[in-house]
Amino acid sequence: MAAYALTPPAQAHLDITGTDEKFPVRRIYCIGKNYVAHIIEMNADERDPPVIFMKPTDAIVKNGGEIPYPIFTTNFHYECELVVALKSGGYNIPVAEASDHIYGYAIGLDMTRRDHQAEALAKGLPWEVTKGFDHSAPIGPITRASDCGILTSGHVRLVVNGAVKQDADISLMIWKVDEIISKLSEQHRLMPGDIIMTGTPAGVGAVVTGDVLDCSMDGVEPMQVRIGDRAA
Repeated sequence: MAAYALTPPAQAHLDITGTDEKFPVRRIYCIGKNYVAHIIEMNADERDPPVIFMKPTDAIVKNGGEIPYPIFTTNFHYECELVVALKSGGYNIPVAEASDHIYGYAIGLDMTRRDHQAEALAKGLPWEVTKGFDHSAPIGPITRASDCGILTSGHVRLVVNGAVKQDADISLMIWKVDEIISKLSEQHRLMPGDIIMTGTPAGVGAVVTGDVLDCSMDGVEPMQVRIGDRAA
């Protein structure tokens, strides 16, 4: 057994509905600009292939958790989206075989420092500071595909303080889940434990300390998180 100089970090994981087992998370892949209405909302052009970025696994916030309002922003935005969890993977996965690799689904939030994202886009800079910060990946419990089936339709919804902010069917995604898995596998060897945040519909907006965000997806376990005080 290896002797580490420091205590290794705990394995990132997600809860699984209906069992005490945990889903170990290896990587968090994210897809940007995957609904036409959101592309219009962001004053951007429709892109091909899909925009791909990542978040660190220690950015996960679980159901019922609190997201400290992050430092280094004054314009903190939510983006609610379907999350796909993989049980297997590989390179160059055909679209027709992509659903065979799906373990289950969850609802998640791609939290964003919108002010710095605008600056990064304008200057052609990397997105990490805008997307990959602490507590930027709230993700609810996984619902197994064996329980809910392979999802090709159903509404992603976000309610903030009781008001509906986002509500769109995943059938409106530009790149469908099977296509996303296939496209990702052209550039990365997908592995068991990988999760994919599939992009957000229109209706993104800012949050402040005290806001309560209720996220849901038809057929999937819901998630609620709260925006806390500014991080110290």
